[in-house]
Amino acid sequence: MSESTITQPKTWRGTSIKDICGGKGPWSFTVTPLSPSKYHSVLYELPATLDGPPIPRVSKEPHLWHEDHVRMPFSTKNLFSVDEINIKERWKLIQDALKQPITNSKELESALKKYNRTLPNFGALHYFLHEELGEEESEQFFKNLLPNIISLALRLPELLPSGIPLLKQNHNRSLSMSQQQVSCILANAFLCTFPWKQNVAASYPGVNFVSLFSAFQREKRKDCVCEKLKCICNYFRRVTQNVPLGTITFERKFIPRSNMPRWDTLKNNLGNTRIHLDSEGTIEENGRGFLQVDFANKNIGGGVLAYGCVQEEIRFAICPELIAARLFVEQLGNGEAVIIIGTERFNSYTGYGDTFEWSGDYRDVTPRDIYGRLRTSVCVIDATMYHRPKEQFSGSQMIRELNKAYVGFHSRDPPPIAPVATGNWGCGAFRGSKQLKSLIQLIACAAAGRDMVYYSFGDTQLVEEFYYVHLFFGNNQITIAQLWRLLGQFASKNLSEDKLFSFIQQAHFESKNQPNKSIQTITKFFTKKTLDSPRSRNSSSPSKASQEKPVNNNKKEPAEIPMDLEENAVESLSPCSDDVVESSQPEESPYFKKLMVKVQSSAKKRSIEEKLPKTDLSRIFEMLDDEGNNCKETGEEHQVPLTEVIVHRSDVKQS
Repeated sequence: MSESTITQPKTWRGTSIKDICGGKGPWSFTVTPLSPSKYHSVLYELPATLDGPPIPRVSKEPHLWHEDHVRMPFSTKNLFSVDEINIKERWKLIQDALKQPITNSKELESALKKYNRTLPNFGALHYFLHEELGEEESEQFFKNLLPNIISLALRLPELLPSGIPLLKQNHNRSLSMSQQQVSCILANAFLCTFPWKQNVAASYPGVNFVSLFSAFQREKRKDCVCEKLKCICNYFRRVTQNVPLGTITFERKFIPRSNMPRWDTLKNNLGNTRIHLDSEGTIEENGRGFLQVDFANKNIGGGVLAYGCVQEEIRFAICPELIAARLFVEQLGNGEAVIIIGTERFNSYTGYGDTFEWSGDYRDVTPRDIYGRLRTSVCVIDATMYHRPKEQFSGSQMIRELNKAYVGFHSRDPPPIAPVATGNWGCGAFRGSKQLKSLIQLIACAAAGRDMVYYSFGDTQLVEEFYYVHLFFGNNQITIAQLWRLLGQFASKNLSEDKLFSFIQQAHFESKNQPNKSIQTITKFFTKKTLDSPRSRNSSSPSKASQEKPVNNNKKEPAEIPMDLEENAVESLSPCSDDVVESSQPEESPYFKKLMVKVQSSAKKRSIEEKLPKTDLSRIFEMLDDEGNNCKETGEEHQVPLTEVIVHRSDVKQS
C-alpha cells in the first residue's frame, strides 16, 4: 500500500468543524461592532481604512497624568530627580539618553538607568545579545533594529497625544487603538520609559521589560527567556520595516454576582450544545475564527515578562500586541473577563514550557472585519489555583469558575456567534481537574448560546470520556440544573476527581430509580434581605433561558431548594443601574408560582406540607425566589457606583 493511500487515524470526536460552522467556514460568524461612546474610547480617527495607518485622535482635553488614565512618559508632570538639587522632566532625559550611540548591551543598560532610579542587572539581556545571538546578529541588532525601536518609541507624543484610559475593575469599558499605536507602546515598554509606582504595581501588572531583561536566576528557564526575546525582536523587525495598518479592541467585561445566571434553575439541555473534541491541534492555530480562550493569570499576561512559558505566556509571546494590555488592564476580579479583538500573530514556535523555542517568522492571513481588525478574538479568563485540588469541588469554587467562564463566553451580539475554542483551562500549574473544568466550560457555553471546540493537548482518554458523557447528556436530556445538582452530590463524596464522569451517570440513574431521594442542599447564602431588595420588587422581565421549560414535562416534580454555594455574594443593585448586565433571572420562579397556587388551595394544603422538607417554610420561600442570589458581595470585588454605569444585556441564550 502506498503512503498516499494510508489514512490518518481520526483524532477528534463529536460534531465536525464544518458542521459547527454551518458549512460556511469560520469567518461566517457575527462581528462585534466598534461603536465609540462614553464607555468605548477610540484613540484614532474614524473610519479606519487599510490605505494607511489610522490617524491618531487628538482630544480637546488630553489626560496625560490622570488617575483614570495611564501616566504618560512625556507628561510635563513626569519629573525625575537628577540629584538632590536638580529636577528635570523625565521625557527630556529619555530623549537625551536614547539619542546617544549604543553599541552593546552594557551601554543600553546604562542609557536606561539615566531615567530610571533603580534597575536590576540585565543578565538575561546581556546573555541573549552576546551569547545566544551570533556576532553578526548582535551587530545588526545595535546597528539597525535598536535605532528603529528608539525612533518608534520617541513618536509617543505624536501617536498617542491624548493619553490612554485605564480599564479598571468592576467597569464595562472598551478601548480601541491602531496597531501602530500599540507598537509604539511596546517600543516604550522595551526601553522601560513608563513611570511606575509600587502602589500601582499591586493591581496593574506593568509593561516595562525590565523583569524580562533581568530574568536570569533560573537556569532551566534561561533558554526559554531567550526564545521569548527572539519573538519580541522579530515583532519589532516586522513593525519597524512595514507599519501595521489594522486596529485592535480591548474590552473589559464585568457582570455582578447578582446578575449571574442561577445555575440551579437553568433548563438548557446540555446535549443541544454541539462539541468538537480533538486530542491534536492548538487553540490559536486550529481555532481560527472562534473565541479563543487564554488560560490567564488574574494579572493579564502572567509571567510573559519573566520566566513563565506555558499557554498564556506563549500566546503573548507569539502575539506580542497582547502584552500592551498589561499597561492599562487592571487585575481581574471574580466576575470579570477581557476580550481582545484584532491581535496579529508574528511568530511560529515549537515546544512548551522549558522546551519552548521560536521557530521563525509567521505570516497571519486571518481576514479583517470592516473596522480593520483581524478576525481573531482572545478571551482572557483566569482560573483559580488550588493548593489542595479537592477544594475545587466545593460549591463556592465551582460557582466561581462557572461565573468566570460565563462572563468570558457571554455575548451581546446577535446569532450566529462563534463557538468557544478552549482546552484544559486551569489544569496545569493551577491543578484543576480536567473532567470538572470541561464540564464547567460546557455549562457556560450552553448558557451563553455557544458551541464548544475543545483541544485536549494530546489527552486522548479525555476526548473519549468527555465525548461519551456528552452523549449521555443528550440521550437523557440532562439540563444545566440537573448537572449542577449532580456536581453538588459529587462534592459531598470522598471520590477521586477522575471518577466524576462515571459518578454523574450512575447518580442520575439512581435518582430515576429513587425519585424521592433527597438531594443535599446548602441554604445559608440566601437571606431574607434579598427578598426585600429593590431589585427583587422591580425586577426586569424574565430571560428566555430562565423561562425555558423542562425537557421532561410529563412528570411533576416537587419544588427543590436551590443549591447556591457562592461564599462571596454580591450586594444587589437598584434596577436603574447602567454599568451592570441585567439579571438573567425571571421575576418569579415557575416553581414558586405553582407552589403558591397549591398553598392557596385549602383542600391540598395539608398534603403539600407533608411533602415539604422538614425545615422552616419561610426559608423555603426565600430559596424559591429567583433573585435569591442578590447577596452582599465581599472579597476582591467592589460595588459599582451607580453614576459610572453602562447598560449591558446579559440574557442567557437558549440552547
